[in-house]
Amino acid sequence: MTYLEIREGEYGDKVMAIEPGGIESIPEKDRHGKASSLFSTWMSPNLEFATIYVGALGVFFGMSFWQAAVGILIGNALGAFTQYLLTQDGPKYGVPQMVLGRAAFGKLGNIIPSVFNAGAAGIGWFAVNSVSGAFALATLTKLGDVTSLVIVVLIQVAIAFIGHNLVQTVEKYLAPYLIVVFGVAAVIALSKSHLSTHGKAFPGAFLVFISAVYGYSAGWNPFSADYSRYLPKSEDPKKAGRAAGLGLFLSTVILEIVGAAAVTAGMRDYGANTNPVSDFTGLLPGWLGKLILLGIVIGSICANVLNIYSGSMSFLTIGLKLGSKKRRAFSAILFGIAGFLLAKSAMSNPANNYENFLLVMSYWIGPWLGVIFADKWLRKGASVERFLFAKRENFAGPIAFGAGVIISIWAFANQKFYTGVVPKHYGNVGDIAFPVGFILSFGIYVLLAKKKVESEK
Repeated sequence: MTYLEIREGEYGDKVMAIEPGGIESIPEKDRHGKASSLFSTWMSPNLEFATIYVGALGVFFGMSFWQAAVGILIGNALGAFTQYLLTQDGPKYGVPQMVLGRAAFGKLGNIIPSVFNAGAAGIGWFAVNSVSGAFALATLTKLGDVTSLVIVVLIQVAIAFIGHNLVQTVEKYLAPYLIVVFGVAAVIALSKSHLSTHGKAFPGAFLVFISAVYGYSAGWNPFSADYSRYLPKSEDPKKAGRAAGLGLFLSTVILEIVGAAAVTAGMRDYGANTNPVSDFTGLLPGWLGKLILLGIVIGSICANVLNIYSGSMSFLTIGLKLGSKKRRAFSAILFGIAGFLLAKSAMSNPANNYENFLLVMSYWIGPWLGVIFADKWLRKGASVERFLFAKRENFAGPIAFGAGVIISIWAFANQKFYTGVVPKHYGNVGDIAFPVGFILSFGIYVLLAKKKVESEK
């Protein structure tokens, strides 16, 4: 007997067939692939200019290269570790990550993080990566920025529309090109950098930067099981987690360190009459610069097919009933349109928009992870299968999540548009909203849900 809703239709390992169904569990007959394939799934989408620019933010904040490098290692280690843990539930239950959240949040309560993730992934992240891909394509082809954006978006939406197997195939076969060209570029950019040890005093800029780095890396956490749920149950879940976490960690750390170094070699922030993409490629030989520009376009596509696909999954997790068997595919089109409109508006001021977006990501993901891992800790490995599609509520989840988000932002956020109580009076404290949000939500959930979870074991 199973408590899961099983996905309809036949799909198997067909690459160009439109994936049927939506968030239902993948039937065993359609399970395929190897755990090791998740390395390229999570390596490819981070081999792009947006990753380079995250690392550059540390030096733009006034930190030294070495301070930025330490922040890069810490932020990405945290994001990759949680990716490792969450990925393991995919083969076990065969459902997307946000559906798994129903155990901690209940069916109605889970709508809150699902809405957050649908907007963040399908629209927010989509816009962030589309901007860098459009700038690269415009530099490479001399087409206008908006024309380039249209081309990039159409390719991304088409791949996500078709579905999981094509998404995984694109990540797999584009990975070698991205690894080679970005690897060569990394060596050259580092050789031209000036790795000064002088920078701002800790901890203010350092903590803000870690939050931005963590927001970028952990931004993939709500997608974790989406790309491991097709793996056969016989595949080792820990091996799947290691492949996913390692692919995420290596790609983000290497390119972000290159980004920090590139600033010391002359790469500028986004601003009037500047283009950091062309600044970066200007550090390289002409032939390699063109290959990198193509790599940036490809990398943005690799990132955004995941964003659109997982954004549509989160959208369906909200509970909307769409009659078509291709409801996931059609929801991908809706997110592509919304993401394009946001990307077009963001192109006028990408620097401030990007920094603020990264911090906002960490503000909600920290508390969400706090609830998810508190629930896992209380259950001690017990199955949550019977909760994933049941009309069951667990209000401890949304209460703990809401309290973590509100209190951490009110007290510790440090953005252009809002400064929390603590940074306002003690500027050197910096932005520690994400660890505070995690700890608060974890603790509140344990207090509120302990008896309920013990009774459900």
